[in-house]
Amino acid sequence: MLTILQGSDLHFGRPYLPDVATGFLEAAHDLAPDVIVLAGDLTQRAKASEYRQARKYLETLPDVPIVVTPGNHDVPLYRIHERLFCPYHKYRRYVSSELDTVTRVEGAVFVTLNSSSPRRRIVNGAISAAQLDFVARIFQESAEEEIRILVTHHPLAPPPDGGRGRVLPGNDLVLDRLRNMRADLVLSGHLHRSFVAYSSGVCGGRAGNREIPIVHSGTVTSNRGRMAEKGRNSLNVLKIRAGEIEVIPYWFEKGPARFVARASTMILRSR
Repeated sequence: MLTILQGSDLHFGRPYLPDVATGFLEAAHDLAPDVIVLAGDLTQRAKASEYRQARKYLETLPDVPIVVTPGNHDVPLYRIHERLFCPYHKYRRYVSSELDTVTRVEGAVFVTLNSSSPRRRIVNGAISAAQLDFVARIFQESAEEEIRILVTHHPLAPPPDGGRGRVLPGNDLVLDRLRNMRADLVLSGHLHRSFVAYSSGVCGGRAGNREIPIVHSGTVTSNRGRMAEKGRNSLNVLKIRAGEIEVIPYWFEKGPARFVARASTMILRSR
């Protein structure tokens, strides 16, 4: 069994909640995941001080592989020159020198794609054909039995509550490519609420019948939760077994000052 701890949208800066961050850190140690996925927006305004806080926090997490991808808040917004000419300078310095990454653990391969688009979009993002070719190459090189997981910040499926938040442009075409690659799972964030969606809800029966679950994380340490999670913080624990994926959402409860499990969702894995 592979256990993944999924969080997103930490937003170091003004929205950041230190007491909730302590709860996330405790959960990360108590849950003993094999991998931690943080799906973007580590910072609020991509300032050096925010990145230093984020770097220090990452170093306190358990000593397991940490899969991280940039979000739209991880590039400067108002510092126009920096946004246009060196948008990832601080991310590369404090987090990762690579923007599209590959992480292999026993039985699984994680590919992150940088979906932020600082020169073309403010809030939404984009994934290029070259990035999809990169994913295809990595998945093609992977063993048949390895679980193939894509991580992006921006969502490939809309939220079921109909709330604010646009999906990535061309999301149906991206999902068609992923189904042809035999991807098993997509993990993302950005919308500040947790939910599970499926590729069939976006692009129907195209590219065969292979179903890809898409698991979104809410904001794990900021005050920017939305819709049902307004004023709340959440994370997901995914337990991947031979034929199924169990997704367990955890919400932060102020009384015990810790993340508490809620009802899980069971997903049958496509073959």
